[in-house]
Amino acid sequence: MKLVLYSGGDQQENYLLDLALFVQLIKKKNPLFTYIPASSHESEIYFHHFIDQYRPFGVNRFLSCPVDNPCDDVFLKEALKSDLIHLSGGNTFYFLKHLKKSKMLGRLKKYANEGGVLTGLSAGAIMLTPSINTAGLPHFDRDDNDENIRNLTSMGLVDFEFFPHYKNSIRYDVELRQYSRKLTYPLYALPDGSGIIINGESIQFVGKSFAFVHGKKTLIF
Repeated sequence: MKLVLYSGGDQQENYLLDLALFVQLIKKKNPLFTYIPASSHESEIYFHHFIDQYRPFGVNRFLSCPVDNPCDDVFLKEALKSDLIHLSGGNTFYFLKHLKKSKMLGRLKKYANEGGVLTGLSAGAIMLTPSINTAGLPHFDRDDNDENIRNLTSMGLVDFEFFPHYKNSIRYDVELRQYSRKLTYPLYALPDGSGIIINGESIQFVGKSFAFVHGKKTLIF
């Protein structure tokens, strides 16, 4: 399994994480990267940001395939042959709804299980975990579930949950501690600019990272 979970942040904040991605996971010359936005709304703007982020590393081939405005089968087959597929940030509930509706959730899981490099930022990173429950936390800073989604299960490619855009404060910690008591696996909370790299059986934390396990908080890195 080759996965990268980005918490958030801009190109400069994520430089070390991007560098680690290319050193560890991207070995092919002239790779093809596919961008899957959480929504087609303004996706072209963010697609160009995506290109600007990875072009300095020598990537010159890019595709974009919004899930709420599905690509045709020929284009989709090409996208699923990419050397890297990236899931963007956005509203996590809306993203999950359309990943399931378009049947992309299962296809992306298969892509990752067959050795493809799958990355996600914020909402996109949450998609790699067992559920998107963390999108509803904390109550004062959460995604709106306007889609009224009740089944929050996602890809389940990792045995932990992920909380992006973490702020090291009591207000956040109270709800994350409480939620972690319900889990049988860790909850990792990372601020913008930090991330997690999965390479086979190896897990690497880049930047400041915290774990919430059975109500206890620990600084990992």
